Amino acid sequence: MKKIFIGITIIACATTVRAQEELEQSALQLNTITTAVPFLLIAPDSRSGALGDAGVATSPDANSMHWNVAKLAFVDKEMGLSVSYSPWLRALVPDINLSYVSGYKKLGDNSAVGASLRYFSLGDIKFTNDQGDPIGDFNPSEFALDLGYSQKFGDHFSGGLAARYIYSNLTGGIDVSGSNTKAGTSFAVDFGGFYTNDDVEVFGQEAMFNAGINFSNIGAKISYTNDAIKDFLPMNLRIGQSLTFIMDDYNSIGIITDFNKLLVPTPPVYATDETGQPIIDEVTGEPEIESGKNPDVPIVTGILQSFGDAPGGFSEELREINISAGMEYWYNKQFAARLGYFHESGTKGNRKYITAGAGLKLSVFSLDVSYLFSMTQNNPLANTVRFSLMFNFEDFKKQNETTE
Repeated sequence: MKKIFIGITIIACATTVRAQEELEQSALQLNTITTAVPFLLIAPDSRSGALGDAGVATSPDANSMHWNVAKLAFVDKEMGLSVSYSPWLRALVPDINLSYVSGYKKLGDNSAVGASLRYFSLGDIKFTNDQGDPIGDFNPSEFALDLGYSQKFGDHFSGGLAARYIYSNLTGGIDVSGSNTKAGTSFAVDFGGFYTNDDVEVFGQEAMFNAGINFSNIGAKISYTNDAIKDFLPMNLRIGQSLTFIMDDYNSIGIITDFNKLLVPTPPVYATDETGQPIIDEVTGEPEIESGKNPDVPIVTGILQSFGDAPGGFSEELREINISAGMEYWYNKQFAARLGYFHESGTKGNRKYITAGAGLKLSVFSLDVSYLFSMTQNNPLANTVRFSLMFNFEDFKKQNETTE
């Protein structure tokens, strides 16, 4: 059976007060945070995909349901729809992909509703038993269905809330290692805030400033068997800003940055004996923790704990923050060129890549494309092209009225 995870297994490292040098060395070892349904964190649209996966404070559009639902209250069109397609692991497997459909509808000047559907197909997989004999074919898949609402609170600030239903079927119900499996389901919520001001001046230059914060995938743990320990959803905090310089009536350039952190407990370092075997606590029957905290905690405790449970201390907590940065140039509000960079610590997954893309906006629709240049060997989107197509129903309606 194949599963897609965003991390790798912990490599145990000894950290003690007696040997500070060992603690410093442990900071260089892998301690990746893993969660269930990591497809929820994949950047679904090509615009943000070209900006190094930044989007919590970019200008509102039909893809705001993923990045920050609060942005929808400030969208300048009455209704819009976006369709995106992203190949996945295309260099290894030809039929894994992510499809995303998202849209919104304004409810007057101060509020909006949105909805989205994210579908992740893992392709055709042949299952075998312990002896290697085939026992069936299956097409594992996952999807998430979202509904959201955004409301203005004044001229510059808005808030938003989204509800999410998650369905993940990775095994088709077959027995795995003697355990009955099932599809995993869960419910989660996103909530965020958005600030925008189009009347600022920076170094004597007219500019627009946006800031955003979004908590996503806050919800119940998920399990694929009746007796297994449940796994955390990829609960996540994203904070960012967008500063756009208005050069003249035709040219503008934006600088976008996002900071991203999983709100999930960090795996601890477990104590081992002289032979390297884990030491079991005689009272609890669980492995003894040498450094860090117990990750098997309730959801709220896990969120709070995630800010201070790294075995390597504060320096490791800082390494758990991913950085996205991008630049976006617009000419005449019709043609866009984009460049971005994504950075993840080498001990937390080691994803580092440069992104580039372009956009073309016409009266009725816009087309965005992006390309990813991986700086490491473990990015499943390396050297793939992604596409997004957005439709503006308000301009479409006006075009029809003009034609008539």
